[in-house]
Amino acid sequence: MSTFPTYETIATEMVSTHVLKVTLNRPQVGNAINTQTGHDLLDLWNRLTADAGEVRCIVLTGAGEKIFCAGGDLKERNGMTKRQWTLQHELFERMYWTLVDLPVPVIAAVNGHAYAGGLEMALSCDFIYASNAARFALTEVTLGIMPGAGGTQNLPRAIGERRAKEILMTGKPFSAQQASEYGLINAILEPTEVLAEALETAEVIAANAPLSVRQIKKSVRYGGQMELRTAFRFEIEAYNHLIDTEDRMEGVAAFNEKRKANFKGC
Repeated sequence: MSTFPTYETIATEMVSTHVLKVTLNRPQVGNAINTQTGHDLLDLWNRLTADAGEVRCIVLTGAGEKIFCAGGDLKERNGMTKRQWTLQHELFERMYWTLVDLPVPVIAAVNGHAYAGGLEMALSCDFIYASNAARFALTEVTLGIMPGAGGTQNLPRAIGERRAKEILMTGKPFSAQQASEYGLINAILEPTEVLAEALETAEVIAANAPLSVRQIKKSVRYGGQMELRTAFRFEIEAYNHLIDTEDRMEGVAAFNEKRKANFKGC
């Protein structure tokens, strides 16, 4: 199994051979993101990007029962100079975009409220399962700033421009039911079921051919930024990379032999 350092603000656990659980671990402050959280997450995401090892799927959640992530730690930010604020945000930017670009899929298990940078973090994952008690908001406009970690880009891509503008410009919270109706989250679950359901889905993904999963993630992410014909060619190039793999041959053999495929990621 893959192993990781011990971090100050996040907890990592390999819950099975191929599934990694990452927990934002500052429950006393609503799992708010401080500078150390930025360093911890950036280090972890960089390690996984460089070499994911046995990790084939990640579940990202928050400690506690009520809050996934309250966003940036405003107590730490209180009194920061412009330079300190800018340097911290540049760290956060690198952390978020490294999460977006992770080669392995990441499921957000939103166990409670996801506000501001917390919602932006969930949006940076591949899809979201949420507690029916969770509330969501991008509140930056009420603080004299605006989302700066993908919120104005990922949200309209997920739910459409008009609805996203309303959320961004009002800063008003909305419920899990509304989030589901908007198409923001994939499933609404009882609070006690969110993590278990996300981990179960992660196991399903991890059992599939890991190179195929990675190519699908890349094709959807980057193809969505292209015009259709170029995106189709990009998809075919991604597809062609899988033809000579051992996993492709194993998948076909397993189908014909009526057995479960044993994918090795090569």
